[in-house]
This record gives sequence, structure tokens and C-alpha cells, in this order.
Amino acid sequence: MKLSTGLIIALIVMGIGGGCGFLVASANIPSNLPDIQPALTSHIYDIKGNEIAVVHAEEDREPVKSEEIPENLKKAFLATEDVRFYQHIGIDYRGVMRAMWENISHREVAEGGSTITQQLARNAYLNQERTFSRKIQEMFLALKIEHRHTKEEILEMYLNQIYFGRGVYGIQAASKYYFNKNVKDLDLNECAMLAGIPKSPNHYSPLNNLEEAQKRKAVVLQQMAKYGFISSSTAQKTAKQEIHLVQSAPKEVGDAHYFIDYVKQTIIDKYGDDGLYKGGLKIYTTLDMDMQRAAEEAMKNLPEMNEANGLKQPQGALVAIEPHSGYIKAMVGGRGTDMFNRAALAERQPGSAFKPFVYAAALESGYTPDSIVADTPFTKYGWNPQNYDRSFYGSVPLSSVCAQSLNVATVRVADDIGIDKVIKYAQDMGISTLVQEGERNDVNLSTALGGITRGVTPLELTSAYCTFANKGIYAKGTPIVKVLDRDGNVLEEYPNPANSRRVLKEETAANLDSMLQGVVSHGTGTRANIGGHVAGKTGTTSDYHDAWFVGYVPDLVVGVWIGTDDNQPMGSMTGGTTPARIWAIFMRSLGR
Repeated sequence: MKLSTGLIIALIVMGIGGGCGFLVASANIPSNLPDIQPALTSHIYDIKGNEIAVVHAEEDREPVKSEEIPENLKKAFLATEDVRFYQHIGIDYRGVMRAMWENISHREVAEGGSTITQQLARNAYLNQERTFSRKIQEMFLALKIEHRHTKEEILEMYLNQIYFGRGVYGIQAASKYYFNKNVKDLDLNECAMLAGIPKSPNHYSPLNNLEEAQKRKAVVLQQMAKYGFISSSTAQKTAKQEIHLVQSAPKEVGDAHYFIDYVKQTIIDKYGDDGLYKGGLKIYTTLDMDMQRAAEEAMKNLPEMNEANGLKQPQGALVAIEPHSGYIKAMVGGRGTDMFNRAALAERQPGSAFKPFVYAAALESGYTPDSIVADTPFTKYGWNPQNYDRSFYGSVPLSSVCAQSLNVATVRVADDIGIDKVIKYAQDMGISTLVQEGERNDVNLSTALGGITRGVTPLELTSAYCTFANKGIYAKGTPIVKVLDRDGNVLEEYPNPANSRRVLKEETAANLDSMLQGVVSHGTGTRANIGGHVAGKTGTTSDYHDAWFVGYVPDLVVGVWIGTDDNQPMGSMTGGTTPARIWAIFMRSLGR
């Protein structure tokens, strides 16, 4: 395959630049590798500076020799982390070139291209800073490690220090923690499960989220088959096998544990597992403990249904965000008896709570709240949308379409302006789950009614509504105010100007705000009417699996979702009933 002249020049430039950076960085590394920096406890604080959590690594490592590690476990890690481990010299130049191209394209360190040796060098000798100079240092150290150790020794050291969630480090400790076995006794099913955890330990721990862990296990097995470590039939068979876990000890449930877990995962995504559990970070968060306690108290008003998977149903989530800064002030991700954070991780159908994106796109396209829309029978591609009460209302102003949540008129508006425009505005306001390619996608009119492929999370939907309350400016939701390293240096700090952007014209936001006030004053959301400037939107799926109310006062946006983990219908619950009532209870408890 021939390379274009431009690409060749780009590669040469990258090579020269990388070489210069390499020499500069290497000058700062002594001939003898430094001692590994000791682990320090990290501390998490609320918005007032009060400590709310202490995070540290458990020191119960049990190192094992290479010969005790099953070949399937080694191959699982090689397939997912560094398939050319035995061919390269510590740096995989193919991976480096691919990563450099991605990083230059994004003008940031967007892709690492790190080998197992580089990961070992980073975790043992460097911080988790994502910069080009640190990357060059990592590469230099990887070459030194490869010069001093055999491949088996490097792989052994790597597997003995990697993090597996819940404070567990190393494959022996992980094997005992999850399966009550010595690592040498693991079968292929268990090896693949363990190899899938380190990518995101909080998310892929089978004791936190078994369904996601099983999906990740299947990916590991597919990679093993792809590179010839196992057959495709073995991969498919093993992917379907159940995993037998040790019964976990009861979790100590304290205030804000869903929020704290979300903060921990956010930090891990940026600074790595060791950055959080051994880096001695000081993490100042956006959490307002008074609001958090009020949110937890309000969510006690969830109704009682049958249990599913040993958990009370229905479940619920509440997210409260300051619209101007994007600060997450409170977060409840369930009834508090499990680890799965539905506020941040559950992708659920939004129903009519998605409609404001249609109205925003329409207002940007020349509609006004007084524009007349035909709420009459509509058919396209054999689809006949219906209103909730199966009636039609003739010629209706757009403001009433919003207040009464009329489905057919909303679909007509989306058809007129184009569903692509609706999707664009939703994405500009932070909705990341919309699918635009493939056999099943959201480029169709059912999206206007919230019938989308993957669903949305309560966190993203609430964050998107901040745009309406913030005069058309979207500020991405964040749980972090400031992060300091072990030496007190600021690693990041908010509010960050790059964290916000104008999405809607101020006039559009004002008109939409007026329409959403109508929902609460005389539409489907009257149970949320606490007086004053209150706006919002209800959402109900046609199968009664999900019910939403996302509403706001000028300085606070709050989203409430209720649904069942096993997708059982919730009787006739709509977004305008229990979710709106819980929203009002929460807001009144704050004195709003």
C-alpha cells in the first residue's frame, strides 16, 4: 500500500519531533531506575471542603511466579493489552505511530499506544499525567526495563501489580477475591473475566455490574480468538458460560456513595487506578451534602413493587446540577443497596422528556411558541403515531403542543425541520447515546418521541436541560471542582471555560423556557408546580417501563427517573405523577 507524500512528510516530522523529545526527556532519567514511589491515601471533599471519603489501596498483594499463572490468563491479557508483546523491544512502533497520528489529529494525548512494558514503567516510576514528555519518559524507561528483564519477568511484574477494582491488586489477590481460588486453578471463563476488569475496574467488576462484566468477558474472548489463542467455537461457548463468584461482603452504605463512586471512576479515567488509589490526590468535589441528604430523603417516596435480582423495585435516580457551572450538587443512583449507579450508567428510554430537543430545533429553525401545528392523523413509512389519549386536537400552537405533550404534532414538527437537526441539537447538549449508523439507528421520526436505540442516562439528560435554564449555554456536568497532586500542585480546576459553549440563541432558550413553564403551570407536569419560576418536562414510555420528570428553577436543574431493573411495567405511572411529586418534595425541602 503506497503512502501519500503528505503522510510521509507528517511521519518524518513526527519522528524528528519524537526523537528530540526523547533525548530531552531521557536526560532527566538517571542511569539507575529510581525506587518506586510509596502509595499515599487520596482524600475526597464536598463543596464546603469537608472530607467525605478516604481512598487507598489495600496492601494485601500476594505475588505469584510466572509458572503459577495459567497460560489462558497470560494470553487473555496479551490479546487485550499488547498482542505483539513478545515481538517488540518495549515499544511497539506500529502502535506508537498509530497513537501519534491520533494524538496529533486531536491536538492532545488522545491515544496512548502503550505496551505492557510501558504500562509497567508508568505505574512503577511515573505519574498519570497525559503529556507527550511523560510519554517519551515512559518509552525510555520501557527500553531500560526490557534491557534488564526477560519478557516473562516483565509480564510477571505487570500481572502482579495491575488493579482489579475494590482495592484488589495483582492477579492472585483478584483470583481469591472474586473466585476464592489460587490463580493457578482458574479456568478459561474466569481468566477472561479477570482480564476484562482492568480496563475500567469500577464498571467491569462482576460484583458491581455483572451484565457489563459478562459483555467485557465476551470481548476478551473474541480478541483471544482473533489472534489464534483459542478457537472461535471455544470463545463463543465460553462467552455464554455463567460465572461463579464468591458472595461479596455486605457493602457499607453511607451518604452519597453513588456520587463518590462516580467521582472515583472519573478520576480513574483521567489519572489511572494508581493515581486514585496510591497517588495521594486531594479531590474537591461539587457535592452539596445538604442537597444530597434531601435527595436521598425524597427518593424514599418510591413506591413498592416486587423484588428483582434481590433488589427492591422500582429503582430510581435523582441528579441535581447547577446550570451555570455544570456542578453536580446531588446524585442518587438507586435505593442504596447495590453498586450500580443508575444515574450515570443506566441508559433508559426518555419518552416525551426528549421532546424539548425537537422544540429547541424548531425554534432555531424559525418556529415561535405561537406557530400553529396540525395535530391530525399522520402516516409515514407505515407508521401512525398516536397521542396518549388517542385523540386529535386539530390546529394547536407549539406552546400547547409542548404543555400537553402531543405526540402527533411533535412528529409533524420533526418531520418538517428534519430529524437530523433534532439529533444535532441533542448531541450539542451532551446526549452521547444517539446512534446514527447501522441497521438499528435513531435517524427516524420515532426519535422525536424519545423512542431511541440505546436510551439516555439521567445524568446526561439532566445536564442537557441545563442549556434551557442557562440561556442557551451548555455547561457539561462535572463532579469535580479541583484536583491536587501529592505535592499540592493543581492538576485541574473548574469552572473551565472550555467546559461550556453556546448551543441555542438566547431568544430560543427564552421561548423554550416559557413553553416548559407551561408544562408545569397547566400541562402534564402540574404536580411539580411549587410556585415561582418553574419549568420542566414529563416523560413516559408507552410500555410504562420508564417515567421521568426533568425540571428546573433558575439556579438548579433536577432530573428524576423511575423504572424497574427487569423492565417490568409500573402500572399506569407517568412522568407527571410520582417523578414530578418526588421532584417537588426535593425542591420544597431546599426551601425553593
